[in-house]
Amino acid sequence: MFYKKQKSWEIAESEVTDYEVYQNRRQFLGTSLAVGLAGALPTMALADVAEQPKSFSDVDKSPFSTDEEKTDFESITTYNNFYEFGTSKQDPAINATAFPDSSQPWKVVIDGECDKPGTYDYEDLIKPFTLEERIYRMRCVEGWSMVIPWIGFPLADLLKKAQPNSNAKFVEFTTLYDPKQMPGQRRAVLDWPYVEGLRIDEAMNPLTLLSVGLYGKELLGQNGAPIRLVVPWKYGFKGIKSIVRIRFVEEMPQTAWMKANAREYGFYSNVNPDVDHPRWSQAKERRIGEFLKRKTLMFNGYGEQVADLYAGMDLKRYF
Repeated sequence: MFYKKQKSWEIAESEVTDYEVYQNRRQFLGTSLAVGLAGALPTMALADVAEQPKSFSDVDKSPFSTDEEKTDFESITTYNNFYEFGTSKQDPAINATAFPDSSQPWKVVIDGECDKPGTYDYEDLIKPFTLEERIYRMRCVEGWSMVIPWIGFPLADLLKKAQPNSNAKFVEFTTLYDPKQMPGQRRAVLDWPYVEGLRIDEAMNPLTLLSVGLYGKELLGQNGAPIRLVVPWKYGFKGIKSIVRIRFVEEMPQTAWMKANAREYGFYSNVNPDVDHPRWSQAKERRIGEFLKRKTLMFNGYGEQVADLYAGMDLKRYF
């Protein structure tokens, strides 16, 4: 009899949360958090465990937003893939309550093939830009999807300030590496720190967003605080979280999931109903909050804005 040995980075089909189980997650998470915290912090209210996110004011509405029904805030913040905090969907909401450490100023390095590199405190990084609300579809490679009202600004606006030179063909992003704050990094699930990348024309596309919030409030730890990437026509794992470095490079970056298994996770990872992941069909998806599946849209429905980026490419080969 043949037995397949599961690799350290692989998530078994049995670990992908069943929809019915997910529907009952509110009761499970609420009970688990309340019981655990009641024992450890009997005099502390749940709301006091983590600093509450501040709200943004004067946020512009974006013409790029979809008018589809938004996924509720609780689902967006309790059903997450963020392996730095654990591989189960509920792990990030439980393990990221105090992330990031507010006593340590968040810094982002911008360097590589550009004329104006620099290191920026988070507040100084976002200060020059007008924040927008962009309601985007988000499609996970596992076959589920959400509609999320992000708050952020175009990545292109930041990249232009760094003045990339003619050698800059790609943009590489890196997540914070801090196993003390991120318990998932204590296991070799992936080759830490998490790295992602875009071709520079993808990074400069008007849809590509640096997000600092959702539903009008600052990002929570489980959603990639304080700053993350959102690329709505690609699978969700391309949206790297908790960014500490943005680097212009000449060669295609080796991303975290490509290093784990390039056969299953290509560099481009565009949403494509005609190219299945070896373990998940991409033809249909289940929107969180709905029971029936719907057809997956090419480029997640953003083809009008991005299809020209891939004109003439074999999207089955360059998946």
